[in-house]
Amino acid sequence: GPQPSISNSEGDLLFLLDSSGSVSYYEFSRVKAFMWDLVQPFTFGPKDVQTSIIHISTTPTMEFPFDRYLSSGTLQQAIRDTQQLMGDTNTGKALSYAKELFFSDEAGARPDVPKVLVWVTDGFSTDDISEPMQLLKDMGVTVFIVSTGRGNYLELSAAASQPPEKHLHFVDVDDLPIITKELRDAILDVIQANQLHAVDITSSSFRLMWPKLLSQETGYYTLEYAPTDDLARKRTNQVSGAHTSLVLSNLAPETTYEVALIPESNVHYFPPQTTRVTTLAEEISPVQVLISESGPHGFHVSWAPTLDSVIGYQILYGPLPGNSVKLLEVDGKHNSTVVENLAPNTTYLVTVTAIYKSGKEKSLSAKACTQEEGSKVRHLRFEDMGPNTLKASWDSADGKVLGYRVRCRRQTGPSSVISVSPQIHSVLLTDLASGTTNKVCVKPMYKNQPGKGLCRMVHMQPGALGCKAESWG
Repeated sequence: GPQPSISNSEGDLLFLLDSSGSVSYYEFSRVKAFMWDLVQPFTFGPKDVQTSIIHISTTPTMEFPFDRYLSSGTLQQAIRDTQQLMGDTNTGKALSYAKELFFSDEAGARPDVPKVLVWVTDGFSTDDISEPMQLLKDMGVTVFIVSTGRGNYLELSAAASQPPEKHLHFVDVDDLPIITKELRDAILDVIQANQLHAVDITSSSFRLMWPKLLSQETGYYTLEYAPTDDLARKRTNQVSGAHTSLVLSNLAPETTYEVALIPESNVHYFPPQTTRVTTLAEEISPVQVLISESGPHGFHVSWAPTLDSVIGYQILYGPLPGNSVKLLEVDGKHNSTVVENLAPNTTYLVTVTAIYKSGKEKSLSAKACTQEEGSKVRHLRFEDMGPNTLKASWDSADGKVLGYRVRCRRQTGPSSVISVSPQIHSVLLTDLASGTTNKVCVKPMYKNQPGKGLCRMVHMQPGALGCKAESWG
């Protein structure tokens, strides 16, 4: 889904993109999609994040300078339009070029902002990387490496910034989305380290973090915050100089707040720091109710999500049609319960209601069916009827059976489903190849729902006639 936008993060972010002939067109396109996912929530501009790309090829090439694209839309299109150059994998050359670009006015780089390099590699380089990489790190660049191949761990962990568990990822090219958030958060830690910023944002709170400017002895901080569209509702907090974080709570959902940190030092002046934070939309529970493990006298009810803002759940259930209902109460930390002592072969309406700490309530309903008493096929057996053919027979299930459904999953060849009327208790199964193991399941059908199936595995003996069956749950 769409990411909340991230502002007040100032930094130059450079992608080192393996554009050589050792990378397939598919891998190149997956890496481009990953790059866009990674930066999509950032705000771009001369006071925010700026991005550039260097191609690793025979000769390193800059795709666009840092200050070219200052909006999400134009940057997304520029990443999409980036073409693979092919050529050799001269990563060392590209790193030396990156060192020039990171500190070059012509490339749009800025002095005195955090510098981050993200190198996406298949783990292969034709020239030495250790020396140019060390020079970059010595100049204050934070290096993240994403290896999509079989790169040498020792070499790459020495090349990445320390510690490697935060700066080095090994991941298949199709699994790049798995690391996107973790890598983005680590990049944010770097570019937000020296300024006021928010973490742990929820619908009603966030934690403010700031660099250590004061101490207990040298002063205190004043924090002011108010909704952007109603600055008159300003609230103020004061904390001692020993603090570097504070949680603001009881905030409105989906609201943007202006926040100012004013260091009150008795030693020397620190300018105020400001940031803008948008709370998340209010989470709602339950958004889904699931019925499972249905038997003749009960079933399992579960719901999602579980929220800190919910103190408890009420589960109301009763047969349809009818107006007799019973109530179960469940602690807010739990997301499931078992409903018992029910009538068989009956449809129930189940309503789960979340009781919020605020006193609000939210309900969601689902229908559940109990099974017919003894609604299970018994004694499934097989008889040889010639080459590749079996007769499957079973004893009838209890209750008002409307028919049976027989499913045969062949080891080779298509699966098949046969439906038969309630008085028939056997079927012929054909096209069962010699030497294969096949799964046969028989399930009774009732008015409201199917009963419990019985499955067995059947092995067709090669060479001679004859089959071997084993029970299977």
